Amino acid sequence: MALTGFLVRGLHCYRKNSCLKTNSVCFLQTFSPIFQLEEYGKLLSGSDIAEKIQTSLCDQVQKFKLHHSCFTPQLAIVQVGARKDSNTYIRMKMKAAETIGIIATHFCLPSTTNQTELLKTISHLNLNPSVHGIIVQMPLDSANMIDSTLITDSVIPNKDVDGLNTINQGKLAVGDLASGFLPCTPNGCIELIRRTGILIEGSKAVVVGRSKIVGTPTAELLKWHNATVTICHSKTKNLPEVIADADILVVGIGQPNMVKGDWIKPGAVVIDCGINSLPDTKSSTGYRLVGDVDFEKARKRASWITPVPGGVGPMTVTMLMKNTVLAALKSTLGNKV
Repeated sequence: MALTGFLVRGLHCYRKNSCLKTNSVCFLQTFSPIFQLEEYGKLLSGSDIAEKIQTSLCDQVQKFKLHHSCFTPQLAIVQVGARKDSNTYIRMKMKAAETIGIIATHFCLPSTTNQTELLKTISHLNLNPSVHGIIVQMPLDSANMIDSTLITDSVIPNKDVDGLNTINQGKLAVGDLASGFLPCTPNGCIELIRRTGILIEGSKAVVVGRSKIVGTPTAELLKWHNATVTICHSKTKNLPEVIADADILVVGIGQPNMVKGDWIKPGAVVIDCGINSLPDTKSSTGYRLVGDVDFEKARKRASWITPVPGGVGPMTVTMLMKNTVLAALKSTLGNKV
């Protein structure tokens, strides 16, 4: 009823006021409350941003080749088993590498591979001077018990383009963001936040999730970009109230639609790192992908929000490619990079 009354009064004002008929600015000012009710957060497309960064990386590789004809960044992707989701991610990485001019080689080991055999494969790649970057696709699909931390630490730091080696993680923890490699998903999140134009310095940032791969390193990066950071997890009390204070919200908790739209501070930037499969009889695949944030309701409050899919995922792949090019440049130029 209140909205109907507002519309009636607005229409009456429009008929009586010639300014509104001739000046669109006056019209928009008068009816702005209605337009604001229909506003949605802007989509922060990781796909679009990733494409631009990949084009820039391609140009960088081609220009460097003009002076160093033998320069070709090379990436080794090691996989154990054949998980369908891992196969999808690897195809994305191989395609991005081809676009940029990186030689990517896929080492697919059987699910019977044991820890010793996997370590031996990584050791050979560590010693190969033509290989600049190494990643081990996680999770490992092996019939044998394999210590994933031991595996990521077995990749030497100067080829650890995933940024998961303990040495590279330690550098991040103490604020050394230059000499090692930053983890790909967190670095992609920071790049997405930058693209919104929000000033990270002084902002209140909330990270939901404290995983080794996403939550913890993202919080560290935000801290070193001078945000005031709160990390939330399964033991956090009053989670909605904590989230409601965030200017920047990064969510990577692994629970579909866990963060509700009305928890979010109006105008906040929302980065959703989650990717979950839910049954959907209307979809040709029988399922649909959703994030950890209730997207449709959250976008009515956020200023910017990443979609799922097409948000953080493409940025993760692109940051991996960026690290690989950087590793190749460091290998060629040494400390001059």
